[in-house]
Amino acid sequence: MGSSRGAGSDLLMRPSRDPAGWTADEMAATDAWLHTLTERERAEVHDAVEEVVARGLDLFAIDRDAFALPGFGPKLAEVRAELLYGRGFVLLRGLDIDLADRRRAAVAFWGIAMHLGDEALPQNAKGHVLGHVKDIGQTRSNVLQRGPYSREAMPYHVDCCDLAGLYCLHPAKRGGESTIISSVAVYNDLLERRPDLVEALAQPIYRDRRGEVPPGMDEWYAIPVFNVHDGWFSASIEPTYIGSVERFPGVPRKTELQREAIAEVQRIAEERHFSMGFRPGDIQFINSHVTFHTRSAYEDHPEPERKRHLLRIWLKCRDGRPLPHWFYERHGPRGSVDRPGGIVGPGTELVTPLEAA
Repeated sequence: MGSSRGAGSDLLMRPSRDPAGWTADEMAATDAWLHTLTERERAEVHDAVEEVVARGLDLFAIDRDAFALPGFGPKLAEVRAELLYGRGFVLLRGLDIDLADRRRAAVAFWGIAMHLGDEALPQNAKGHVLGHVKDIGQTRSNVLQRGPYSREAMPYHVDCCDLAGLYCLHPAKRGGESTIISSVAVYNDLLERRPDLVEALAQPIYRDRRGEVPPGMDEWYAIPVFNVHDGWFSASIEPTYIGSVERFPGVPRKTELQREAIAEVQRIAEERHFSMGFRPGDIQFINSHVTFHTRSAYEDHPEPERKRHLLRIWLKCRDGRPLPHWFYERHGPRGSVDRPGGIVGPGTELVTPLEAA
């Protein structure tokens, strides 16, 4: 694996020759995106987990040194490069940690993640740095609802981080499929067929913070869907947050062309997405700046202990793709943010709960 230069211009409206611009057919024809752990790699992860447990370390104390992987670590460095400047996604398979032992499963997930990112980010205003994707009864009819806590279908979207990771503890009884699509490929497709829609999505699109407002910030923010900065492509779409932002009277309304463009992005994603499958123990990482993702509606098993449950982590990578000012200004005044990502509210304190709440 390696890295290579992305789009060669700061101007949109040109095709992006980005290594993350794959198609579903191309990914279906290869398993380069899948890494099955070797026996030695599994043993290293087990040893690292037991060392952390024996030392009684909090998750926040686990970094690459505290979770030493002498053989697997160099492979994860290759994976990191591929995530940041290559294909933009990976599936790790074959880790046989006891998923019923939530503490050890969380340690394994966190430790691997620390070899891919530089810092774990809060995923909500409650400060959850170890997140949970599990139905706790929320619904999209609530304007403050968060998608991870519902069993309803979600539109294709991005997370507020460089890398987003999911660790499958329990799949659903039926449905709940996680799927992805290259946002670079979506951009190139639209540019060829409907450049007017690309132009509409290159303008700032306002989004609702849905009650998770950093101190001193507005209840909304704006980021174009399609961006190029320092020659590197990035995309950001959040249909649920874009859809509810007009509840605020001071927010500019979307144009009809912008509404059509957002709908067309979803149509393309539904038609051309890629599914890796998701088994218990699988760990998926995606680059949020070049990958849109979603999950379908699902039906849970009746037993509480068998409900669909994924652990989630958001990672900051200080050497990640160059991003335009919009991404930084979502979090604070210009110059105050070293790398954008994460969600905070007034009084947010970082925590790593072992159960959804």
